Amino acid sequence: MKILFLDQSGKPGGAELCLLDIAKPYRHDALVGLFADGSFKHLLQQNSIPVEVLTTQAIQVRKESSLIQGLKSLGQLTPLITKVVKKAHEYDLIYANTQKALVVGAIASFLSHRPLVYHLHDILSPEHFSQTNIHIAVNLANNFASLIIANSQASKAAFMQAGGRPNIIEVVYNGFEPKIYQNHQSDINKLQQHLGLQGKFIVGHFSRLAPWKGQHILIAALAQSLQEVTAILVGDALFGEQDYVQQLHQQVTELGLENRVKFLGFRSDIPQLMAACDLVAHTSTSPEPFGRVIVEAMLCGKPVVAAKAGGAMELIEHGLNGFLVTPGEPQELAQVITTCLQETEITASIANNASITASERFDIATINQQIAQLLKSVLDISRN
Repeated sequence: MKILFLDQSGKPGGAELCLLDIAKPYRHDALVGLFADGSFKHLLQQNSIPVEVLTTQAIQVRKESSLIQGLKSLGQLTPLITKVVKKAHEYDLIYANTQKALVVGAIASFLSHRPLVYHLHDILSPEHFSQTNIHIAVNLANNFASLIIANSQASKAAFMQAGGRPNIIEVVYNGFEPKIYQNHQSDINKLQQHLGLQGKFIVGHFSRLAPWKGQHILIAALAQSLQEVTAILVGDALFGEQDYVQQLHQQVTELGLENRVKFLGFRSDIPQLMAACDLVAHTSTSPEPFGRVIVEAMLCGKPVVAAKAGGAMELIEHGLNGFLVTPGEPQELAQVITTCLQETEITASIANNASITASERFDIATINQQIAQLLKSVLDISRN
């Protein structure tokens, strides 16, 4: 099976890391076409996955763009679409991994007569996208995609609520390689020492710094927690959200938490940093489509507290393998932090349950097998 994967980003976000795992089994018969250059290209190359940057011109459409802004971008898309159509003739199917990739992939699918698969990594709701973008995504998917793979029931439900066809969408969760998240205690101790965190109760937050990711909620909760509780914020601003980073620093200063909050920026040693934490917090103020960080922390054997919305509710059973709190409520979050700090036996049991659950439900070999079967069905139907 020869697959042309398409992705709009040059940076490895959650959707891109998922694509990396999906593309690995097809590395000898696939090409990943990117709409931007960046570190994701190098990550693909490190994993021996063929990759090509198909355009160096930024596509001037954002999640909140209007119809007029979208129409203005069509001119710049024409050379890219022409290139993708030419590439598509060499492959059996087109696999669009992001929304901009869907727009290009849908047109290329029609012109090249190759089936289109769309991997939906988003909740298509007004909280995340403009009505114009939702309308375009749903209509393109309905009319051109042979299959839509949704990363959660929450993403599937939002797609159908927006008018998406239920007969073309299947839910397949993200897959993970469990062994990546196994760490030695001596390495964890060294990392804690290096970061000056030994003897602290460490709460980790792992995501880009953005208002809807809710780092400010964790900082507010920290102010209501015991003195030995320290937070590490792993990630930095993307997409012009630098103002929010300044707000976070100002919040830390105003609350007198300079010695209890560490901004670590983008890091490549995520499993090691998670293993160094006592608790991992997910604080999104809008529903998260899936929540890769949640599963990663579970695989590291760490308790997770997550905002009770979207895909997180499909990953965590409160009090059994993690904690769920009301989105945007620092006081609830602070209460969970205190529970994890003081009720060590219960917390250890929850963390152990989390590790077992994640290993069983999200093993990459099983997930890739599910996707392979779905892709085979698409090809079988297209050839008949």
